Amino acid sequence: MTTLTRLSHTLCTLFCALTAVSANEEAADWKPLFDGKTTAGWRGIKTAEFAAQGWVVENGVLHCLPKGGGGDIITVKKYDNFEFSWEWRIGRMGNSGVKYLILPERGAIGPEYQMLDDINHPEAKHGPKRMTAGVFDVLGAKGAAAKPVGEWNQSRIVLQGKHVEHWLNGAKVLEYELESDALKTAIAESKFNKTSFYGVKTAGHILLQDHGTETWFRNLKIRELPER
Repeated sequence: MTTLTRLSHTLCTLFCALTAVSANEEAADWKPLFDGKTTAGWRGIKTAEFAAQGWVVENGVLHCLPKGGGGDIITVKKYDNFEFSWEWRIGRMGNSGVKYLILPERGAIGPEYQMLDDINHPEAKHGPKRMTAGVFDVLGAKGAAAKPVGEWNQSRIVLQGKHVEHWLNGAKVLEYELESDALKTAIAESKFNKTSFYGVKTAGHILLQDHGTETWFRNLKIRELPER
């Protein structure tokens, strides 16, 4: 083996080792937000207890029942800078979402990652601002390709500093800046135009919406990020 070959082999080995360490460190940063068996880590938005009805855990899935009346649920903990990942599916005419920057004393008002049956639900007729992966009624996603009703989607929300990203099935489909002029203009044209705190950066809860239609969640996990 020549000196050059040995050096190349050594560098390759070192690179692989560093890559493995980096991947392991990243994996260690992620914390489950649903253990697949209990509702630990979640509570009702109006109560310190978990919803008494409307939500069930079955086969490793958190299931929001149709017209179950359980109401929205939120994480027990507040998050400031984070990356939240989850998988979801909805039934026909399904409508749900994941909200963030939520403070219970303000109600269930905050940016919402929309989850919708984009083919059949009438909300989709209003365009991208009310379709899957958009910020509901404020910003539309571009190139969002949700799976057909009944199939699992994978979504992510990244919030670091005032920068926010929405991802759907491996693609970044939306990004924006909290408190920016562009966001303020979009809010002014939305149903939230009289909500002074909408789009303002704060540590808040993550919310899973009960919109009265059947929705399934699984593989919910989060990792906290440094301030950007």
